[in-house]
Amino acid sequence: MLTLVNTNATEKLGKIIGSVAEPGDNLVLTGDLGAGKTTLTKGIALGLGIDQMIKSPTYTIIREYQQGRLPLYHMDVYRIESGADDLGLDDYFEGEGLSVIEWGKQLGEYLPEDYLELILAKDEQEEQLRQVEWLIHGDKAEKFQARILNAWETK
Repeated sequence: MLTLVNTNATEKLGKIIGSVAEPGDNLVLTGDLGAGKTTLTKGIALGLGIDQMIKSPTYTIIREYQQGRLPLYHMDVYRIESGADDLGLDDYFEGEGLSVIEWGKQLGEYLPEDYLELILAKDEQEEQLRQVEWLIHGDKAEKFQARILNAWETK
């Protein structure tokens, strides 16, 4: 469990994630509305060297950002009810970039086999605080988490 004290800390974690991401890493972000999923993704983009404005792809489902050291595939699958198999998600999950999937549990069987899940929860007493729980799904995800935590501890 990791505690983020404010949006700056959330963005800092994102920058670290972006700085240590490797091709084919998959990150699922879970949390209520306003938990910080898009803020975290903005930080990830900065960590990858992407300075474009990052917006949640709620209606477009997938936004691709190519200008960083790795491509960023930002997905918001909240509205997917069917047809996930038609999106060619495996091309992203196994591609040369980092896939960040908001509301990833909506994909069910179409989730990648190997991914790191971050569950962001708002603190009930302190509005700015976020608790981050890590769930590891696979060997690559375990290595991804280790790189993130190592960088977090040294920065």
